[in-house]
Amino acid sequence: MLMFISAFTVESQVNGENELGSWYMYFGTNKISNKLSIHTEAQFRYYEQAKNFNQLLLRTGLNYHFDTNAWATLGYGYIVTDGTFEEFSNETHLDEHRIFERFFLKNKVWEFNFEHRYTLEQRFLDFGDRNDVQHRMRYRLQITLPLTNTFFLNFYDEIFINLQDDIFGQNRLYAALGINITENTSLQLGYLKNHFSEANYDRLQIGITYNPDLMGILKKK
Repeated sequence: MLMFISAFTVESQVNGENELGSWYMYFGTNKISNKLSIHTEAQFRYYEQAKNFNQLLLRTGLNYHFDTNAWATLGYGYIVTDGTFEEFSNETHLDEHRIFERFFLKNKVWEFNFEHRYTLEQRFLDFGDRNDVQHRMRYRLQITLPLTNTFFLNFYDEIFINLQDDIFGQNRLYAALGINITENTSLQLGYLKNHFSEANYDRLQIGITYNPDLMGILKKK
């Protein structure tokens, strides 16, 4: 809550390309039936370590599971972005409402777990003095390597393709050490290289994943 409040109390920002920034993230997948689950997500992004606001991202969606290795998501996101950020530089105000569709495929090769994530986004942008609608495609290849029952390594690369104006949007390269805290809770400590056409950002990441089975809780009630 303190991080959420601080994001809206800082009036002027300094673009943090030369700073080691930070992302604090929560992800949840909550099973509600044999085929359906709910996705929840919150991210607080800063140009520095827990200060100098960059972006707030809140996202939710409904997942349909074809089987354990394939599922699709229809979701909504609300994003607030600092106007000096590279993606929309020289703006003083940016709120975004986003609809997204995703498809996931998983497979395993030896001890490596592969996940392919395909995303389409419809972005409704409010710049304060005008509105715009933009469309984007994303593809992420993620590789997870279990080290023990507790520790694992996680890597991914994700490319963003604009469907208007300049085709290349950004690329994110990520590496992390993960810790399985409980059966449905894990923590990742990682590093992200966020590359734009004219800027690069280095970010430390702390991510918590919590996947309680709501189906079991509902049945007990």
